[in-house]
Amino acid sequence: MLDKLSHDERMRLVRFVCSFAWADLEVQDEERAFVKKLVRKLKLSAEEAKQAEAWLKVPPAPEEVDPTDVPKAHRKLFLETIRGLVAADKRLDPEEEENLALFEQLLS
Repeated sequence: MLDKLSHDERMRLVRFVCSFAWADLEVQDEERAFVKKLVRKLKLSAEEAKQAEAWLKVPPAPEEVDPTDVPKAHRKLFLETIRGLVAADKRLDPEEEENLALFEQLLS
C-alpha cells in the first residue's frame, strides 16, 4: 500500500509519524529507527530523509498534522503505521495512548 501513495502523501505520512514520536516529549531510539526504516520503505530522497530527521529534532507544527487532511483512502494505512511507531519502544505512555485514541476518533 505504501507504493500507492503519492509523493505528497508519503511526506504527509512521515510528518504524522514524526509528530507522534514526540507525543511523550522525547523521541526514543527505537522510534528513530522506525522512522528511518519507513523512509527507506517509502524510497524517499536524501533531501526528504533529512526533512524526516529534522522532524525528529523539532516536531512538525500542529497545523501541519491535521488528521482531516489524511485522504479517506489512506486513513487505515496512516493509523497502522502510527500504531507501529507507538509500539516501537515497547512502552505506551499515557500521552501516546491519548494521542492515538484521539487520532483514531478523528479518522473515523
